[in-house]
Amino acid sequence: MRIIIDTNILISAILKDRTPEKVILFIVENSQFEWLVSAEILEEYKSVISRSKFNLPNAIINKWHLVFDTLTSCIEVNEEINFPRDQKDAKFLACAIAGSAIFFITGDQDFSEAQKIVNTIIISVNDFERIVCQGISKE
Repeated sequence: MRIIIDTNILISAILKDRTPEKVILFIVENSQFEWLVSAEILEEYKSVISRSKFNLPNAIINKWHLVFDTLTSCIEVNEEINFPRDQKDAKFLACAIAGSAIFFITGDQDFSEAQKIVNTIIISVNDFERIVCQGISKE
């Protein structure tokens, strides 16, 4: 099952030990999931977690860089998406289309309009945890 994770979910996972972290750990530890990224998304992940406003220690930044480099699947994306609501987020939709992602986990309400553009299920981290993670754990 191919999954895309929005940067806001990633930041929440790093800064708070709650549902976002639990979901990301579940995804990387479960072989039936594949965390898809593009080169552009990887660049954003690495850039955002290095921002001084988060004041993350180098050890944490390096740990997450290792996670990105070893536990994600970087795919080539040649899709051009016009997403007027927030064009800088179009890279996630393009990756979803190029990678035939089943889920895109985000906390960004701007993506509610994007469901018309992609077949990927756009879902909150709480809903993903409740529907997917708990559903699989019960099997």
